[in-house]
Amino acid sequence: MAMNTDNTKAQMRKGILEYCILAVLSRNSCYAVDIINELKKAEVIVVEGTLYPLLTRQKNAGLLSYRWEESPQGPPRKYYELTELGKIYLNELDKAWEELVESVNQIRDRK
Repeated sequence: MAMNTDNTKAQMRKGILEYCILAVLSRNSCYAVDIINELKKAEVIVVEGTLYPLLTRQKNAGLLSYRWEESPQGPPRKYYELTELGKIYLNELDKAWEELVESVNQIRDRK
C-alpha cells in the first residue's frame, strides 16, 4: 500500500517558507506577487492568504521594511526588502539550513 506523501511534503515546505521568503528578498526588493512567482518557480507553492501574514510577522520582527511604489497599472505596490537585521537573521538561517541538510544526509547515508 503506497502512502500519500502530499501532506508531509506540504508540512516540510511550510516549515521552510519563511526562510524562502527571506532568501528571495535577499536578491532584490519585491512586491508580494513577485515573491509568490519566485516561490512557484521553485515549486514552493504559496497563496496570498499565507504570504501576507508571514510578511507582516517578518516586518514586525524588524526583518523586513517596505516602501510604496507607483504601479504602471492599478494602485501603488508595496515593495519589501531585507533590513540589516533581516540580513543577519538570513545568514543565521543559512548556517542552520546547511547543518540540517548535513545532519539529514548523515542519517540517510548510514548503512
